[in-house]
Amino acid sequence: MPLGLIALAIGGFGIGLTEFVIMGLLPEVASEFAVTEAAAGWLITGYALSVVVGALAIPALVTRLPRKNVLKGLLALFVAGNLISAVAPSYELMLSGRVVAALCHGAFFGIGSVVAAGMVAPNKKASAIAIMFTGLTAANVLGVPFGTFLGQAFGWRSTFWAITVIGVIALAGILALVPRSAGAAADAPSLRAELGAFRAPQVWFSIAITVLGYGGMFGAFTYIAYVLTDVSGFASSAVPWLLVLFGVGLFIGNFVGGKAADRALDATLIVVLAALAVVLLAFALTAQSQLATIIALFFMGGFGFASVPALQMRVMRSAGSGAATLVSGANIGAFNLGNALGAWLGGLAIAAGLGYTAPIWAGAGLTLLALAVVIPAAAAVKRSASPTDADVAAPVCAGSGHPLPVDR
Repeated sequence: MPLGLIALAIGGFGIGLTEFVIMGLLPEVASEFAVTEAAAGWLITGYALSVVVGALAIPALVTRLPRKNVLKGLLALFVAGNLISAVAPSYELMLSGRVVAALCHGAFFGIGSVVAAGMVAPNKKASAIAIMFTGLTAANVLGVPFGTFLGQAFGWRSTFWAITVIGVIALAGILALVPRSAGAAADAPSLRAELGAFRAPQVWFSIAITVLGYGGMFGAFTYIAYVLTDVSGFASSAVPWLLVLFGVGLFIGNFVGGKAADRALDATLIVVLAALAVVLLAFALTAQSQLATIIALFFMGGFGFASVPALQMRVMRSAGSGAATLVSGANIGAFNLGNALGAWLGGLAIAAGLGYTAPIWAGAGLTLLALAVVIPAAAAVKRSASPTDADVAAPVCAGSGHPLPVDR
């Protein structure tokens, strides 16, 4: 395994920690800055919106630059944003730090996916992307509980100081371990070519699958604390440990999903999304049982994140002709749009008086919609992949009918 993948995973760990740890520290932050819970919530919402902006804008601006240099710049931006948060004397400056850090999030995972895939053989690309995303899953399993504990014990600013240090370590790792050849720009496509990739219908199918599939899992997860305490009957003190179990599912699912996607990309997505829909439906029906809830949490995390390497690999292959950077970033934005969509629908369901299990039903519905998109999209790919003379000269991507992207 190339050591550069470890450096990318460390960056992913820090970025994932920045995104999620604030949820456990909101009361302390709101208290220090004397703002309402709703205002404090913008530290989460503002971050998510900035992720989408950065995921689309930054790759478009740096398409001709060496990708290793771009990753270094993104991590420098990440360090600066968290440093601002750590020392912020006011809520407004704290929010600004969150926005600055978030701008690098989507671009890092989008460009990092291309770099990770460029460091390995063609039949290991999805696994390489999964290794990078292992940092994100580890942030949920280990980072968030530890970061919350650190913030509660020594003040919330200590958590952001710790994240700043992690960012510096990741930056040093990128400098030392990621080969320049993995980010070469000599043969990189122009912005026009990158934008042209969006003409491929399979790119839009892939983005839609990401929004719906990931939105289904996140919609069910957003209000999980209320389900665990008010429906399943767990004590509040048990919630962090149950979330660790969910995170273990994420970690395992990410690894297994990457391996499976290398063998059969669309088949993996179909199986994983179908399994996730079944788990969510079963969870919604049995949430009153603590044993059933424990089992469902693990498998919801497992199947929910098993789709991530396949979703990212699919959109990159769908771009074709090596023009994968911008669509890769756009798909990271799609993950966050899915987060917002799932959380919004779940909130509407609760507000309508349908109970705390309603977001799980909504998540199952979104997952089934994703399945309804991926099945015909996969069938179209299979039809376009029938052997021809041209196929012999230029192997066709599994997701698009375009030539395989050039390895960098």
